[in-house]
Amino acid sequence: MTELLSIILAAGEGTRMKSSVPKVLHSVGGLPVVSHVLRTAKAAGSTIAVVVGPNHEAVEQAVTRFEANAHISKQMERKGTAHAVQQARAAFEAAAGHILVLYADTPLVTRETIAEITERLDGGADIVVVGFRPDNPTGYGRLLTEGNRVLAIREHKDATEEERRIGLCNSGILGFRGDTLRSVIDRIDNKNAKGEYYLTDAIELAAGDKKRVDFIEADADELVGVDNRVKLAEAEATFQEFKRIEAMENGVTLRDPKTTWFSWDTEIGRDVTIFPNVVFGPGVKIADNVEIRAFCDIEDAVIGEGATIGPFARIRGGAELGPDVHLGNFVEVKKSKIGAGTKAGHLSYLGDAEIGSKTNIGAGTITCNYDGVNKDKTIIGDNAFIGSNASLVAPVTIGNGAYTASGSVITQDVPDDALAFGRARQETKPGYAPKLRELALAKKAAKLAAKGK
Repeated sequence: MTELLSIILAAGEGTRMKSSVPKVLHSVGGLPVVSHVLRTAKAAGSTIAVVVGPNHEAVEQAVTRFEANAHISKQMERKGTAHAVQQARAAFEAAAGHILVLYADTPLVTRETIAEITERLDGGADIVVVGFRPDNPTGYGRLLTEGNRVLAIREHKDATEEERRIGLCNSGILGFRGDTLRSVIDRIDNKNAKGEYYLTDAIELAAGDKKRVDFIEADADELVGVDNRVKLAEAEATFQEFKRIEAMENGVTLRDPKTTWFSWDTEIGRDVTIFPNVVFGPGVKIADNVEIRAFCDIEDAVIGEGATIGPFARIRGGAELGPDVHLGNFVEVKKSKIGAGTKAGHLSYLGDAEIGSKTNIGAGTITCNYDGVNKDKTIIGDNAFIGSNASLVAPVTIGNGAYTASGSVITQDVPDDALAFGRARQETKPGYAPKLRELALAKKAAKLAAKGK
């Protein structure tokens, strides 16, 4: 297998994003767009070089978090794409195989497209250009072709009217044989309308050297570039459509696909049913035969086989739910482990807890895990029964088979099989209700009199 180096251009400011955040750090599917490109390049077996702009330390950090061995260089002045590639000279001069130029703001490019580029290079092409046919080609460079070969790429501002009628456009993605890139990169000039050094001029130079320049076509949806909020939304919509189709093809039932939202790393087993309006944040793994009912928000969570979640549940912060767990409406779980067959049907908050198997959590139960400074743990054993409207003040342990009475505030450990009360004794005053109503009506009348009504 021929070695592959990917040079990812990430120096753009993205001023049209109207953001203090560099455009390549805006997210699609919960992952920065630059990380999507890194992920695809790595999956293709490529080593990585990234060209960033000045004062882009946040971009550098995002790159090294995802690929610690990436070669990073800086383009201090923005003089065009060829000038940007030149900044990665140390990487491409040392490259033994093919060289791919990608763009950090094009998050949806696929491994299959990269594979097709490398296949063409392996088959004898010196340069491979990735083209596409957008609905509106205005603003894109046009591919000037003859048969299966590319003669030149003409930027829109430099194109004639006849050339602007060409529908086949340049995506910007190029594949080079290493020696071809090295032979042309320093001969590119800036004699064009913008006075910049265009990497696309390498095509004419290579053609003049009798080099073979091929093109392939990719789907326009795959090549959307994120340079403003509208394009960011388009990329998100396309990403979500890819993920929905992938999920359904892999055995997941989506009751209303367009209202299910995935993250880049969502993992879902077979025979899972997802109801409308469900959002998966990063870090979700769902086993087989799970049912996620409507209006659930789930992130950073593992859900075991046969579990039933929702509706209106929120699961987050490292939650681990065992097989056959049932969480009902308006239940929130954060950083908690819940054992097999445990149920929390209604209106509960379970945070920083470890709950055993086949335990019942009554409606309105709260683990009081935060004292304003520290977060402490609540431990509940197997086959326990937590009565409704219970407040469990951490740190506290409730044993196997134990009961807590409804309405209790539990502040001390409860042994196995014990029954714990933590509430005031009820006092009943016969005939007192009419007096309370009389006092309440008098209070209301006094307020109305004060207002002059």
